[in-house]
Amino acid sequence: MRKKIVGILLGLSVVAIMGHGQEKKVLFIGNSYTYYNDLPELLKDMALTAGDSMVTDQSTPGGTRFLNHVTNNQTLTKIAAQDWDFVVLQAQSQEPSWPIGQVQSDVYPYAKTLCDSIRSGSDCSMPIFFMTWGRKNGDASNCAFWPPVCTYEGMDSLLNERYQEMAEDNDALVSPVGAVWRDIRNNYPLIELYSPDESHPSLAGSYAAACAFYVTIFRKDPTLITFDGGLTASEASTIRMAAKSVVFDNMLQWNIGEYDPIANFSFNQNQSTFDFTNNSTQADDYVWFFGDGDSSLIESPQHIYGTPGEYYVTLQASKCGRLDTYLDTVSITLGVSDFVSNAHLSVYPNPSSSYVNVEITGLNTPSNRVVYLYNTTGHLMRTKVVGHSQKVVLISTSDLPIGVYYLKLYDGGEIVSVQSLAVKR
Repeated sequence: MRKKIVGILLGLSVVAIMGHGQEKKVLFIGNSYTYYNDLPELLKDMALTAGDSMVTDQSTPGGTRFLNHVTNNQTLTKIAAQDWDFVVLQAQSQEPSWPIGQVQSDVYPYAKTLCDSIRSGSDCSMPIFFMTWGRKNGDASNCAFWPPVCTYEGMDSLLNERYQEMAEDNDALVSPVGAVWRDIRNNYPLIELYSPDESHPSLAGSYAAACAFYVTIFRKDPTLITFDGGLTASEASTIRMAAKSVVFDNMLQWNIGEYDPIANFSFNQNQSTFDFTNNSTQADDYVWFFGDGDSSLIESPQHIYGTPGEYYVTLQASKCGRLDTYLDTVSITLGVSDFVSNAHLSVYPNPSSSYVNVEITGLNTPSNRVVYLYNTTGHLMRTKVVGHSQKVVLISTSDLPIGVYYLKLYDGGEIVSVQSLAVKR
């Protein structure tokens, strides 16, 4: 039962993400590989046709390396300018493919410094490493002393490996542009991805990069895009399909979703008292719904149920706008004498269409009594103060939405009884 319900909830969550437009704030840090064909603007235009929008900025001086960006006032000012959803990091086109010792001293430390700077302003700003591509015929300038880069395949494989290492080391995402390029080179060689210098992207190359980034940022199928970006409809469609195959169909390979919250809990039961242990990961905000109309924002709460029955307990764990839901059932089969008191609520008519009578029995000592009516998400809908000698109170339900509600009786500030109520028309 638990797995089935959780599966349904996750399915609905995916549908919701797919069906609604999103706005994201994205800063691009790099060099000419990013500003050629104005990749950020190309991506904005692309996203609009799929119902999404972006706020973008860039710091992309030609030839700039990570070690330059960490002391570049423009870069640091733009990082601090606002709480970015994503900050894209693109290294100088050759440096991640250099010998590993050189990369470990000249690239990785500066990648980490940039990631630390990005997160210093906001824990929710996520770095994305822009995996670039091997040069069309390899890196001729470095081939003599570093043979692995003498061919496109050798250089591209090193770039792929090193960008993924930087992402893993910094809990970041990868936009696998280079992997999309390789798929297109292998399967659609007539699409020219390079400009005449055999290094920088052609318009088709930048379009492929934008498709990869669209999936990385919005987590949506790039075939939803209708913007062709100046390419032929056939070329654009082919590139979108390549991005779907490489990126969208394998998102976890590129850490997309890897750092999302995962909701989970366990519990210990002592008669009607439940101690819930929050086992969620990668989350910092929690909302509990106990299935009796009550809720809590405590990380690991205790809850006491007023009457026997089966209750659905839901935990929503979230961080940085991402939410995951976990649901389990708890059952109480004890007699009423095992509960907090002998108080009892009789509710009639039930189902109710316009009003409900709430009859209180089992309480003999006068005290401050209140009946609360909650919906299933724990939102308080009605409050009714009960007089000391009053046995029945009338509550209107005529304006309540159809559904299930919970009536809770408090006596002297303590919950003493709970009953469910159905509202129909």
